[in-house]
Amino acid sequence: MTPVPEPPSPQTVEFFYDYGSPFSYLADGLLPALARRHGAPLRYRPLLLGAVFKATGNHSPMQESVEAKRRYGGTTLRRTAALVGRPFANNPHFPINTLRIMRAAIAAQRAGCFDAYHRVIYPAFWAEGRDMGDVEVVRSVLVGAGLDPQLLAAGEADGVKAELRANTEEAVSRGAFGAPTCFLGDAMFFGVDHLPFLERSLQEART
Repeated sequence: MTPVPEPPSPQTVEFFYDYGSPFSYLADGLLPALARRHGAPLRYRPLLLGAVFKATGNHSPMQESVEAKRRYGGTTLRRTAALVGRPFANNPHFPINTLRIMRAAIAAQRAGCFDAYHRVIYPAFWAEGRDMGDVEVVRSVLVGAGLDPQLLAAGEADGVKAELRANTEEAVSRGAFGAPTCFLGDAMFFGVDHLPFLERSLQEART
């Protein structure tokens, strides 16, 4: 039986993300240093963004019906990537079904190799433009990083599937409607542009 994780401390930053979200990729480039500056634990919470959209009635920015707004979203993404200083390229295979790699993220957490897994999946998706919905591509990425490709098989375990589903449902129940979404206690911070508010909250909690 998998032990139930202890609830996060009030100072824990919970990062709900999906590898298919480019803004989550950019937030991921900022969060570790932000958390370190304030001595706050950073807890990675993989979820399935498509299920969040379905549960909340939201949709991907790529499906924005206002063409000018959709184009400007692309501009915002490129500007944010430049500001964050993280390598970024539009993935030609997008949209990509991320179910397999999100499940494998949970499996990697359970196997104690999440840091190495996370470190290689995001760049493959948003810097190298790999087709991360193709199991053979994902397997080659893992092998190239010295990771066990059996993580993909481990991701199909019932407990792993249930944990990803539970993460997703929890995020929605707490008010999430997209990604990246961070929580500090009960306070929610959505998007890269709200990370400064998260940092301010961490700073205020220390004073």
